[in-house]
Amino acid sequence: MSGRGAFDMEAAMRDYVARRDIVDCVCRYMRGQDRLDAAQQRSAFHDDAYVDCGPFAGAPDHYVAFAQGGLAGCAYTHHMIGQVQLTIDGDRASGEVYFIAYHRIPLNGADKDMIFGGRYVDEYACRNGDWRIAKRREIADWTRTIDPADDFLKLEPAYHRPGRRGADFSEMRDWPRWPE
Repeated sequence: MSGRGAFDMEAAMRDYVARRDIVDCVCRYMRGQDRLDAAQQRSAFHDDAYVDCGPFAGAPDHYVAFAQGGLAGCAYTHHMIGQVQLTIDGDRASGEVYFIAYHRIPLNGADKDMIFGGRYVDEYACRNGDWRIAKRREIADWTRTIDPADDFLKLEPAYHRPGRRGADFSEMRDWPRWPE
């Protein structure tokens, strides 16, 4: 051995499962935002969580209503998760999650594309086997607002487009009968 001691498979598995479940929690949060699914977004938080995104700070129910209300004004959104750095300590964890978010917004009577780069600085807790966010602060690293540029999608209208509030294919999964 090189001074690291014996490998503890059980501890390694607990760490792996915690990381897996926390990343799943972060993904539910992001998907709930993009699909305008308040229940899914809310499921990422413990009931007594504290959320601070800058323009809003408070309880998760009020935060989700605030976020869903703001996102409802967008024609569509797309949130991408970048690196996720986690430190696990038993049933508590801390983390930093990078993200880039795209929003089609109405601004001064015209559609604009607002791209937002930032980070979530989080504290997580596992209660009854369920990892969720206990504290979150959103850091706005940068934004850019530009004119829309979807000429390609106008040239290729057969591409499947997103839906919200239950109307997205990822929720309906209305596959055609195959083979026919």
